[in-house]
Amino acid sequence: MPCPGVLRHVKGSDGKPLVAGRKVTGFSNSEEEAVGLTNVVPFLVEDMLKDQGGQYSKGDDWSSYVLVDGLLITGQNPGSSEATAQALLNKLS
Repeated sequence: MPCPGVLRHVKGSDGKPLVAGRKVTGFSNSEEEAVGLTNVVPFLVEDMLKDQGGQYSKGDDWSSYVLVDGLLITGQNPGSSEATAQALLNKLS
């Protein structure tokens, strides 16, 4: 599952953040806190997605949770890898 953090500096053709106005998910602040990395990582994915105008939502911590918004497919955490891959395969078929 690609980390939504890779979307941090990606802009759309309109120059706005790619996630602006889009349904997105990624590692939640509470999951980051649970593994003790809140003060270690350079940014929190949940906060970054919200700050860039993403319509962030999440499932329960460590559960599989995937959002599809057009061709943008995001998974919340490593436990979402299989469902994220399936969502991609569904888009391709």
